[in-house]
Amino acid sequence: MRMDDPPGPCHAPQMRAPSRGLRRSPRPPTHGPRIRSIASACLCLLASAASPAPRAPAPGPTAWPAYAIRYATIPGFPVRALIAGADSTRKLDIAMMFWLLQGPGGRHVLVDAGFYRPKFLEAWKPAGFVRPSEALARFGVSPDSVTDVIISHVHWDHLDGADLFPAARIWIQRAEYAYYVGEDGRPAHAAIDSLDAAMLSRLMKAGRVSLVEGDRQEIMPGLTAYTGGKHTFASQFVSVRLARGTAVIASDNVYLYENLDRHRPIAQTLDSTSNLAAQDRMTRIASAPRLIVPGHDPAVFQRFHGAGAGAVNIR
Repeated sequence: MRMDDPPGPCHAPQMRAPSRGLRRSPRPPTHGPRIRSIASACLCLLASAASPAPRAPAPGPTAWPAYAIRYATIPGFPVRALIAGADSTRKLDIAMMFWLLQGPGGRHVLVDAGFYRPKFLEAWKPAGFVRPSEALARFGVSPDSVTDVIISHVHWDHLDGADLFPAARIWIQRAEYAYYVGEDGRPAHAAIDSLDAAMLSRLMKAGRVSLVEGDRQEIMPGLTAYTGGKHTFASQFVSVRLARGTAVIASDNVYLYENLDRHRPIAQTLDSTSNLAAQDRMTRIASAPRLIVPGHDPAVFQRFHGAGAGAVNIR
């Protein structure tokens, strides 16, 4: 019997009815029909075992719901400090924000961490300020549940809040850390505040800092870090695989949508040519220009749909 025969042989063979007429002497008992029945059943079992089990569908690429969360506003900020060559009379109430990326298995990743130390509050007098950790909690995510914080660069308004998230691993470019944080925990160069340098050094000694090794590094599936914006020595921006398409969290490598629309470098950059090249690269990485998210533009909270509690869904 072939393994692909119909299932009929799996049933016990039927015995023929005895023919009428001459009676024959009874034959000795035989076990043939029983043996054939057992053999057929065994073959059927073997055929079932040989059939491959249905495969589970392969998991798709990891997608990350992404949100911009606003925690303060700095009123009347000079636009000339954001866009190279801008009119010196222009002012803008800039948004202070960080970004939440929600991954599989309850993973909560932040891009940047905002600020909270009193010296910065006193110096900048932000309006509508809440601690970044509190802004996150209002959105429904506990600060203790944050698993990772990707720091785009060492400026106070992006790095200072990193220690508000006690369980998080901190990701920063190796070159950025080495350039700005001395072995003694003091600033090695300007741009990083002394309090933040000391804090980052403490986190490093506690084993909570991971150093990103340069450009185009996948930090985790669906999240990739890029360098080249040159806002600081080795500032990075992050691409995020969404359910539909790819977004770019530019942070301060692009301050405003106007930088992109007018193809103007940011005013505070170490290399304007490199910054423009990074902007061009972002347009190739993102699925659409609207999915490039600048670091301080209040229009972010108008262009994307509200998600409640001062947040918008980037999609």
